[in-house]
Amino acid sequence: MAGDERDAETRERDADARALASTVRLRILRLCLDEALTNRELAERLGRNPATTLHHVRTLVDRGYLAAEPVRRGARGSREVPYRATGRSWHSRRPNAFSRVLIDTFLEEVALADPDSVGTTRLGVRLDAAGKAELDRRVQELFDELAARPSDPDGTPYSIFYAIHEDAGRLRRDRPAG
Repeated sequence: MAGDERDAETRERDADARALASTVRLRILRLCLDEALTNRELAERLGRNPATTLHHVRTLVDRGYLAAEPVRRGARGSREVPYRATGRSWHSRRPNAFSRVLIDTFLEEVALADPDSVGTTRLGVRLDAAGKAELDRRVQELFDELAARPSDPDGTPYSIFYAIHEDAGRLRRDRPAG
């Protein structure tokens, strides 16, 4: 690959990373996953100013994460553009630093959920490199399967968050992390 092509690819990847480096944008993508919403509807659901929300919507449209659907008429006859998530974010390469944005987005969304609807679990394990690789592969396969499954329009919407990290408090002091 030539240097110019590599530079262009890097610029594209960086622009995608910047577009996804916002809890507001990730929440917009989630809200537009099952239904097309207008900027006004998004602003209302997020409790944000419509002008601020529009900036985020335009960024997501520009990067191909949201797609505009046909214009419709609003309650007072105004022209409204509904947007739907394209699913592109699931396949985007994400830098490790992106994890913090995902965690913050998850915390914002779970704070809005009925506590009785939230299921959590926590487990501490010790794995060798092969065991960790197997866990990563199996979890990714499950998430890919769920992402490919057709959405049930009558089904209950769920959000799944998965995180794995080295347990710094349990690391043996005589071995380096990693």
